[in-house]
Amino acid sequence: MENTKILSSRFGKIRPDSVEEFVAAGGYEGLKKAITMRPEEIIQEIKNAYLFGRGGAAYPTGVKWEQAYAIPLEKGPKYMICNADEGEPGTFKDRHIMAEDPLMLIEGMTIGAFIFEAKEGYIYCRGEYSGIQEILRSAIKNATEAGFLGENILGTGLNFNIKVVSGAGAYVCGENTALVESIEGKTGRPRRKPPYIKNAGLNMMPTVLNNVETYACIPWIVKEGGEKFLSLGTEFSGGTKLMCLSGNVVQRGVYEVPFGTTLRELIYDLGGGIADGKTLKFVHLGGSSGACFPEELLDTKICYNDLRKNGLSLGSGAVLVVDDSHCVVDYLKTVMEFFEDESCGKCTPCREGNRRMVEILEKLTSGRGTKEDLERLQRLARTMRNTSFCGLGQSAPVPVTTLLKHFANEFEAHVQGQCPSGKCSMSGVRR
Repeated sequence: MENTKILSSRFGKIRPDSVEEFVAAGGYEGLKKAITMRPEEIIQEIKNAYLFGRGGAAYPTGVKWEQAYAIPLEKGPKYMICNADEGEPGTFKDRHIMAEDPLMLIEGMTIGAFIFEAKEGYIYCRGEYSGIQEILRSAIKNATEAGFLGENILGTGLNFNIKVVSGAGAYVCGENTALVESIEGKTGRPRRKPPYIKNAGLNMMPTVLNNVETYACIPWIVKEGGEKFLSLGTEFSGGTKLMCLSGNVVQRGVYEVPFGTTLRELIYDLGGGIADGKTLKFVHLGGSSGACFPEELLDTKICYNDLRKNGLSLGSGAVLVVDDSHCVVDYLKTVMEFFEDESCGKCTPCREGNRRMVEILEKLTSGRGTKEDLERLQRLARTMRNTSFCGLGQSAPVPVTTLLKHFANEFEAHVQGQCPSGKCSMSGVRR
């Protein structure tokens, strides 16, 4: 199969911050069409496209924008925010958009500003992307000078400016309300909901907040039509998806595939299969907070509906391939150490739950684990999922529960003091 080119069609073909080259390659056609349409018509095209949020939550973008549009302007100014934090391990697709075609993102935000009569927009970009932040600022400057941003955009009377805000490496700021708190200069911790972002976001004003890839889809949808976008994918998931393929695979990288492509096709056809002649053990889908599953589920289509039927979630679009030389328990310990480090500490279930899980996994990998420890892992996972304050604590146990489900024998072997992969020293004193 071939790598589809829609979002990635200009990658490597234009200077990222050049408005002239962007326009010559078809850029800003979506905005030019949008300003001839009524806001309701644009929103309907997005609804027709079945565009779901590409950041991980997968909320229908058209519905979100329709709800935000219905909020009267009398309630205060509306803001446009782009979540470009991309702190999910194994995820690097937004980086490519911002580094190679940032004006596509800016155009999508500007179309949104036209709909909502927003005057201010913010791109919240992770601190580690310092070079990309400079590309974004240069693209914004050039777009302003060319009349596509700033005052009286394309003679419409729309005044819209975008500012790049740098994060500081906090994973929790990928959560929308924590991100807004950070932009306001506060500690990046999640807010209580409701009220929701659309009603009370930045400065407690109505706010539209989407991911980089989501905004990048908007110009194409407006230009070509929602039904055409939908036809590229499945009846439940419109368009294409940028997938991040990493781990024990021959050809790592970002691939744009139409929805309906199977995970097997992504890994074996585009990715070249498992590296070094080894065998697939499991796949970790959607980032560190996503599900882990064995080869039996590889023929599942990349489609929100099909994945849901199999108990999976697409998340950010990260696909981490793990071969049979790795230990499931040792891998899980590394994942949970990440969550232990990144928990903001606001709520007890997440703060203490991740810490306790790491302690149990350390016991298992050193040969000191018991059957009761496996039961404790399950209980902790349930408690965190049901009682954590935000999505970090609620989703952090997903790799725990899915690996326990599919690799129960390997966990039980560790309880018996054996590591089937030979990765764990098992040097601890048995209790």
